[in-house]
Order: sequence, then C-alpha cells, then structure tokens
Amino acid sequence: MATPVRSSIGTAPVRHGVRAGGTRKLLLTEARLYLREPMTTFFTLFLPLGLLLVLGSAIPGFREPLPEWGGERVVDTQLPAMMIILSVATSAFSAIPAALAVYRERGILRRLSVTPVGPVRLLGVQLVINLVSAVVAAALTIVAGRLVLGSQVPAQLGWFAVSFVLGVCALFAVGLLLAAIVPSSRAAGGLGALVMFPLLFLGGLWLPREAMPDALRAVSDFTPTGPFGQALRDSWAGTTPEPLHLAVLAAWILIAGLTAARLFRWE
Repeated sequence: MATPVRSSIGTAPVRHGVRAGGTRKLLLTEARLYLREPMTTFFTLFLPLGLLLVLGSAIPGFREPLPEWGGERVVDTQLPAMMIILSVATSAFSAIPAALAVYRERGILRRLSVTPVGPVRLLGVQLVINLVSAVVAAALTIVAGRLVLGSQVPAQLGWFAVSFVLGVCALFAVGLLLAAIVPSSRAAGGLGALVMFPLLFLGGLWLPREAMPDALRAVSDFTPTGPFGQALRDSWAGTTPEPLHLAVLAAWILIAGLTAARLFRWE
C-alpha cells in the first residue's frame, strides 16, 4: 500500500516540472514568433503611436482647449485613449483569431492535447503575449504623448488601471469568441475587420462620443469599445468612470468569455 503513495507523491513534482518547463518554452517560442511578424507589431504598437504623434502635431485644433469640453484638449484624453483602443482592438480582433485559426487548421491544437503542455496553455500564452503588447502600447502612448505633445497623464491611476484591465479583457473575450466561430484562417481577417471597424466607430475613434446623436451614444454605451474609451477618458481627466460603463465591460467579459468557451473547437 505504501508504494503507490510514494510513487504518486514522487512523480507529481516531475509532472509539474515538465508542464512548467513546457509552458516557459511555449511562451518564449510564441513571443519570438509574435515579434517576427512585422505587420502585427506595426499595427498593434507603432501605428497607434505614429497616429498619436502625427495627428497631435499636425492638427493645431487638437492642441487647443475646447470650452465645450471644460478646457480639455483633444490630445489630453480623447486622442491617446482612442489610440490605446485601436491597439487593443487590433490584437483582439485580428492577431488572436488569426493565430488560433491557423493553429487549429494545422492540427497544432489537437496535437498539443496529448502532450503535458495542452492546448489550453497555448491559449493562455497567446492571451499573455497580447496583454503584454497592450500594456506596452499604453505605456508608449502615455509617455510619448506627454513628452512630445504635452498631453496629460492619467490623473486617477487606480481607476485608469481598472478601466484598462476591464476593457482589454472585454475586447479579448470578444476576440476569443471570433476565434471560436471563425471557419478558417482566411476568414479570420475578414470577420475581424467586420467586427472591429464598427466597434471602433462606436467607441469614438472617428467621431467623439460628445458629438454623437443621443441615440447613437446610447448604443455606444452598451458596446465593449464605447464604455472602454469613456472610462479611460474619465479616469485620465481625474473623474471616476461611470458604474454603467464598468458594468457593461464586466458583462461583455462574462457573456463573450463563456460563449467562447462553449463554442471553441480545438480541431
């Protein structure tokens, strides 16, 4: 009776070590692959940063106080918040669905299911890499905006962090839902764009929410991007985000995440 007990206890650390080592190797491999994709890093990191600096420098009106915004300038909260959303949305609706669709088509997810690493770890690694990319993009936006354009830094750092985490998780949950239902890697890009651009519009990328008609702004309040952008702007300006916006983001995380888990196919 003692032998099985000693065997199970003795092998558990080995099994755990194999899985932990496999996860680290997987993380490093996927990170290298991510960095080797120039288009991915361009659209998630450098395009939003470039747009921030070019638009903020080239359009004088973006640097002038607006009385209707209480003296706030476009470069203070609106423009940097929208660039953060653009970066996160690109990862959520383009990078994540495309990568997972390719892995499914090539049988990588199925083969991982019989290894100690497992396909769930690959999914987790993908989310971690894209989360790190979102954090880097946000940091670059804040620092470059402050140094080059004299933009504000987030006045309510705590609420900014809460809004950022909720917004990223909400968009990633929708991205996982797209990855769950996309029929092929070729369709991933088209479906991602079909979802991303309307959501960016409703989030205020092209038309600030203040300029939206009441009906359109009401629709925006219940999308993942509208509350994300408004919560970022509110905390950036030093006010507490509206509870409705935070609740909507949490609802998107729950509903889209659970639906993605139910529909996701490993092969």
